[in-house]
Amino acid sequence: MISNCPHCQGALKFNAAQLTKIGQALKSLKPGQRLPLKCPHCTKPMNLDANGNAEDSAKTAAAPKAAEAATDVVKPPPPPNLDWLKNKKDDDMELGSHARDVPMALVLHSDDNMRHLITSSMEALGYQALSVSSAEEALHEASAISYACIVYHTSFEPGALKDSTFHNYMRAMPMSRRRMIYYILMGPDFISLYDIQALANSANLVVADKDMKDFQPILHKAIPYYEQLFGPLLEELSSYG
Repeated sequence: MISNCPHCQGALKFNAAQLTKIGQALKSLKPGQRLPLKCPHCTKPMNLDANGNAEDSAKTAAAPKAAEAATDVVKPPPPPNLDWLKNKKDDDMELGSHARDVPMALVLHSDDNMRHLITSSMEALGYQALSVSSAEEALHEASAISYACIVYHTSFEPGALKDSTFHNYMRAMPMSRRRMIYYILMGPDFISLYDIQALANSANLVVADKDMKDFQPILHKAIPYYEQLFGPLLEELSSYG
């Protein structure tokens, strides 16, 4: 039988008649029912189960808050708004104005049409674009030539991205070289221009397959932003060798 109020913790003292009455009421309870009582000290209600025990209302009230706190995990910022792509104008683009100092681009894509679209877009920006057909060839090119931009599609090699020979080569590349390469990842699971996703995959930019028709405008937005943010730093690092 309950001996203290679950709200104020005040001692509950029942006389013989009260105990008898409470006992009879508890026996008549149906499964799931509770017997309502009021604390003589704080006057707050108490609900007794068939054994005469009260639910700890303080804990009961705290339970939803605890559950809410448990689900209150750190959430990443939302992906960028791409509505501007719908209103893009060719007049808004100055072709080649952002790539004067980064002429070489390497394209790794298994689809001929997409590879042509990518290389055309890169060349329109002033890059000298080269495409390869295998990971071995890509590794040879990347180790022999200082490419300023590398574009890699997740289907270029069989299996998951984490198992990709070339992608892991890029991830393990010494930072003295890696910081000079603008690494673009493409695939169906990406959200275009989502910086958090790019960072999580050791890339500078991610582009979704569904946005490939807008690849050139995406580059026009992403590359100047990158140069504005990191250009001065890269120039200083270059000056020190």
